[in-house]
Amino acid sequence: MQRMNPTEVVPQAYKAVMGLEKYVQTNVDRTVLELVKLRASMINGCAYCVDLHSRDALAGGESSRRLFAVATWREAPFFDERERAALALTDAVTRLGEHGVPDEVWDDAAKVWSEKELADLVIAIATINVWNRIGVTMQLEPPAQV
Repeated sequence: MQRMNPTEVVPQAYKAVMGLEKYVQTNVDRTVLELVKLRASMINGCAYCVDLHSRDALAGGESSRRLFAVATWREAPFFDERERAALALTDAVTRLGEHGVPDEVWDDAAKVWSEKELADLVIAIATINVWNRIGVTMQLEPPAQV
């Protein structure tokens, strides 16, 4: 059961996070953005966001095969070098540990993404992590019907 609706309780905070969301939607490749959102949401266990972003990706033309493979992206042959770098960075940023993002992960991403693209990607990963933390904490549930 949903604990509260943050859009009603703290609308200014919700609007601020939506500002980040709008920024990344216009500055990060849509395909990569949906993969990143789905991967972070899987790691964080946000059912609401996994449902939302898998539906968004399908509606945007993504294949179900690739979406299912996001859970095992390291072993799956369906992702190109840029997507793999984005997914590795998503894993590292989402599971941010005591030692931060490993240099190897950062360096691999910096090889295939420009400085601006990489900065936008980090903002996108941070943004979906904010959404996931809201969704998991508030116990948001995917809609029964879509």
